[in-house]
Amino acid sequence: MLKVEKLVVRYGAVMAVRELSLEVGQGELVALLGPNGAGKSSTINALTGLVTPASGRVVLDSKDISHVRTEDRIRAGLTSTPEGRHIFANLSVGENLRLGAATRRDPAGVRQDIERFLSLFPVLSERYGQAAGTLSGGEQQMLAIARSLMSRPKLLLLDEPSLGLAPKIVARIFDFIGELKAQGLTLLVVEQNARQALRFADRVYVLSSGTLRYDGPPARLADEHGLFNLYIGG
Repeated sequence: MLKVEKLVVRYGAVMAVRELSLEVGQGELVALLGPNGAGKSSTINALTGLVTPASGRVVLDSKDISHVRTEDRIRAGLTSTPEGRHIFANLSVGENLRLGAATRRDPAGVRQDIERFLSLFPVLSERYGQAAGTLSGGEQQMLAIARSLMSRPKLLLLDEPSLGLAPKIVARIFDFIGELKAQGLTLLVVEQNARQALRFADRVYVLSSGTLRYDGPPARLADEHGLFNLYIGG
């Protein structure tokens, strides 16, 4: 579904991503792991069109979207839940969800999807008319994911979904992510919390200093030249 070919991202003289190639197949959950400063978020920003790569290609469903605007990538089926959630704090939960469907023109389908995601995230149903900024961190992350799903993506990019959350809440968020995968959604999950991401990953890529260090199944990662400890942590 997604193919990234020799992606290079630069900020002035700094090379944040160095000729990264990766693939995400239909129905897969692929984890992109690495420490702070590894180039993970720069990769996501290039995939969503928030930054322009210095070189390389981004291909979605066999179509080159390397120079397509962010909103057109969303229409093509690629949606991101950004690091830090970025919900609209002064708007209600319901208003945030409806904004996630801004590119759609099927009001009945939008209503059905809101009901579906309120069922998937029951706490959002309880808080539906409440200002999103009053939610807990975990509830805000659930809202951010549900808002992303409102665009009916073919591929959902999750950028650091565990950021700033307590361990018990992180486990719940990844349980939800596992449910989305079980329902057939294709996901690329960018994370520092490797142990949670590896619970559901089909394949793993590990970045360090913008360079790909590992590409393969989760089970082999711990034994591959000590990469788990070296680049991710014990």
